[in-house]
Amino acid sequence: MEVRARALEILALTDPLAKAAAARALDEAAPLDTEAVLAEPPGIPGRPARPQLVEHIRLKPPSMRTPAGVAALVHSIAHIEFNAINLALDVSWRFAGMPPAFYRDWLRIAAEEALHFTLLREHLLTLGFDYGDFDAHNALWDMAERTRHDLLARIALVPRTLEARGLDASPAVKRKLIGAGDHRAGDILDIILRDEIGHVAAGNRWFRHLCEQRGLEPVATYAELAERYQAPKLRAPFNLEARRAAGFDEAELTALQQAV
Repeated sequence: MEVRARALEILALTDPLAKAAAARALDEAAPLDTEAVLAEPPGIPGRPARPQLVEHIRLKPPSMRTPAGVAALVHSIAHIEFNAINLALDVSWRFAGMPPAFYRDWLRIAAEEALHFTLLREHLLTLGFDYGDFDAHNALWDMAERTRHDLLARIALVPRTLEARGLDASPAVKRKLIGAGDHRAGDILDIILRDEIGHVAAGNRWFRHLCEQRGLEPVATYAELAERYQAPKLRAPFNLEARRAAGFDEAELTALQQAV
């Protein structure tokens, strides 16, 4: 089956375990039609009945001094990774006309996000909980909806903004989990950070490709897109080492720190 059409099929799956398994089984060498314009079916992304999605400000996780509090934090990361599967699949099918390497990048990323989700969900089971046992929010997919008609904005504001925030947050979250005694979660976060550097790097690479193609200056273009689409304001501390490894240049990092 043509792989972009298959990505859309997987995006529509509602069972998170089936979706993760199918994303991990994607064949990057499968036939690829870069020019196919696919019709959007209703009901994407497919989601399970649980977790219940609520506004971010309504999320009140239990204390980290309790097993439920530790599990709630692990669950929140698992939910981010589940959304990240959907985001990588969505960009793979939705936007036609890019080079083959673009689609291969995002299909690989979908498989890696599925591995992250699987590791976290399996760890949740050892803590006595499962994915869906805590409420969650929909902020990542909200930005996907806002940028559904503009690939440049999607790449600027999902991998280079929302996912890059994960690079910044990872050290503090790892310290919190290890401080609560959850060393396995810390190990999983190390795997996620390693892979997410590559995901953000793909975002940087394709953002610059699109800017060059359209004759746009990257730093000014990013600032304009962030304002137009109401991207969240980024707050320090920034993981500058990880951001440099992910391909942010010094002009971008200076602009980031000046905007705080």
